[in-house]
Amino acid sequence: MCMRYKTLVTLAVGALTILPVTAQAQVHVSLGGGLTVPNSEVKDHLGNGFNFNFGVEVKVTPVIGIEGLYSFNGLGDKRISIPVSGTPGGSSVPTDFFAGMNMQYGTANLVVQKPDGAIRPYGLVGMGVYYRPIEVTTPELGFVPGYCNPWWYVCYPGQIVPVENVVGERSSTDFGMDFGGGLNFGPIYAEIRYHYIWGPTVPTTGPVQPLPGVSAERKANGQFLATTFGFRF
Repeated sequence: MCMRYKTLVTLAVGALTILPVTAQAQVHVSLGGGLTVPNSEVKDHLGNGFNFNFGVEVKVTPVIGIEGLYSFNGLGDKRISIPVSGTPGGSSVPTDFFAGMNMQYGTANLVVQKPDGAIRPYGLVGMGVYYRPIEVTTPELGFVPGYCNPWWYVCYPGQIVPVENVVGERSSTDFGMDFGGGLNFGPIYAEIRYHYIWGPTVPTTGPVQPLPGVSAERKANGQFLATTFGFRF
């Protein structure tokens, strides 16, 4: 596991180490997954995806808990058409570009919940660190010479095949906040969280016109809505 991912996991559970876990305190572990949907301007440039969460919660009292959460979110590709010309100022052709992101984050949250009952609603609010790498690709054609590899189950003569050209890779690590709520049904839970991330201002190196739907400030703020179902032990 690389150092960046270790940092996110440590942040998610680090808040728990400063709590005096007494004999009366209860510790709960949660595992869940669900749907992550970009919101506001973000939905025009990133697709819907999934989330997988691992959390640890310490009940300070029967009503109040402190949760550390790590989440991996795989967001689907979004197609954007951009005019491309062979030379500067030449005639352009609309060309498809695709952007995909696998956002990861660690948060610490204050949880307020109903202490008993068959259905126990709860609300939460917290802050954390969000790591957002993104890859931009465009399709093209390339010639592949004849090749045979039985371990790959591939054996074919040379031919022109579609390939994916990576035109850019970027990432940003930023602070953000989340709030939401859910319901506990015995060991099963269902919840929804809204995430807001304060992203960097993307600088320009020349006269650049923003794409339709892009703010003139070029702020890479993130807004996401995550729905999760899982088990809490």
